[in-house]
Amino acid sequence: MSNQAEQIAELEMKVMFQEDLIERLNQSVVEQQQQIHDLQFQMKHVVDKVKAMSASQVASENEETPPPHY
Repeated sequence: MSNQAEQIAELEMKVMFQEDLIERLNQSVVEQQQQIHDLQFQMKHVVDKVKAMSASQVASENEETPPPHY
């Protein structure tokens, strides 16, 4: 019976370690999801700012004066 008790104790220990590992992995996933959410929020604001900026600092061809040699 001692052998069975040792096997049960070993299995219980393995289950305990697995539960701890699952909890730590779950916490990592939660943290990563929060980071993804924060990055998406920041990216949206960057995209909005870029869209709000003028298209270019260079005038269009219609607005450009021709060079003096024309």
